[in-house]
Amino acid sequence: MKKLLWVLLFGFQSPCLFAQSDSIYLHERPKFQSFQFIPPVALMMAGLLTNGSGRESLKNEIVEERNEHLSHFRTHLDDYLQFSPIALTYGLDAMGIKSRTDVANRTAILLKAEIMMMGSVTVLKNVTHKIRPDGSSYNSFPSGHTAQAFAAATFLSEEYGRRYKWIPYAAYGTATSVGSLRMANNRHYISDVLMGAGIGILSVKVSYWTHRYLWGQKTKKPYIY
Repeated sequence: MKKLLWVLLFGFQSPCLFAQSDSIYLHERPKFQSFQFIPPVALMMAGLLTNGSGRESLKNEIVEERNEHLSHFRTHLDDYLQFSPIALTYGLDAMGIKSRTDVANRTAILLKAEIMMMGSVTVLKNVTHKIRPDGSSYNSFPSGHTAQAFAAATFLSEEYGRRYKWIPYAAYGTATSVGSLRMANNRHYISDVLMGAGIGILSVKVSYWTHRYLWGQKTKKPYIY
């Protein structure tokens, strides 16, 4: 059960939790497995289900609680935290801690994921035209900050999660903090955050699944750990 839960959440087996007889190659292409759709799709479905406009809806109840207890809360921390897992990925590699994928392929994967993520968020914002809880604009659904944070968390986890079992917890914990801060800042509803999280995770997963690893394969041998 513990093994299944780990695989569903992070798409791989922790080397510290489960013995593996074969060496793991950082250049090994992540294999498509349909059950990995479950976490992001579940998050997006939850976003749709909590997006009701009724006065007693969950998203409005949370906003009421926020306005009652955190009415003066403001921070810009979420503006920076959303990118921190990406910075850590390249930072660890710069310090000589080998990532799963070489810098050229890794960057191409990230760029494709960012295009998918930002494109999906932009289209949904324009189509749904939902007002923000603070009434400032009509581009609330989904949360772009949260989508970016979960995309970055998935990217970091794919690159270093096999080697360090704490990486996914730290990465997704940071992403969850970004989503929470977006609600605390009164910029998004919980539905916006849930949808954004699902989009962010799925965009990076699809980018890894479809990448063809065209660079560095002839001259650079895969690093084994």
